[in-house]
Amino acid sequence: MGQGYKTLPHFFKMKIRLIIFDLDGTLVDAYAAINKSFNYAMRKSGYPVQSAAVIRKSVGWGDRKLLAPFVRGKDLKEVLRIYRKHHASSLIRHSKLLPGARSVLARLKDKGYKLAVASNRPLKFSRLAIRSLKLDRYFSYIACADKIGYAKPKPQILLRILKRFGVKPAEALYIGDMYIDAQAGKNAGIKTIVVPTGSSSKKEIRKAKPYALVRNLKGLYAYL
Repeated sequence: MGQGYKTLPHFFKMKIRLIIFDLDGTLVDAYAAINKSFNYAMRKSGYPVQSAAVIRKSVGWGDRKLLAPFVRGKDLKEVLRIYRKHHASSLIRHSKLLPGARSVLARLKDKGYKLAVASNRPLKFSRLAIRSLKLDRYFSYIACADKIGYAKPKPQILLRILKRFGVKPAEALYIGDMYIDAQAGKNAGIKTIVVPTGSSSKKEIRKAKPYALVRNLKGLYAYL
């Protein structure tokens, strides 16, 4: 992959009809909201708080897996309840769009692409983030791990979206921020473009060998 960046000169020849986005770290910066809810739940449950860097490395797998390594198994259900109750307000107050997110979505929508979200975040909170940031006008479908029954990097979330739109893998692109997104795209047979704006380092992303790696969402304009 050379420098880790790859052009897509045949983008239009692929006849892309559907573009699927991961949410956290790709379109939305919710790390502050997650940090506040995480440490609130830790304090309320008698566990030590964690640094932003430690929490960040655990984001991307869903909230249950976010909390599980830091609490005893018997306490996880209650800690998760506390986290989610706090997060319902924290997500609205402390989330923001990543640079270029709205303009990229608007441009793709204007060009006639179908847009969808594939997230390991629970559907309730994915919808909350999307509504509060006024992104709901862009997406035709939101698929999340808690409703599908499988989380990325397993392919089921992406496959459900393809089925929903009657689109073949070759007619779709998946945009994510983590190495597990690259893995999920491969497992679903979908070309995946990764932006290193989330929880994975460039080294981790390159090791997963995505179809392309771009510096940020604005870099996607080169492929339109």
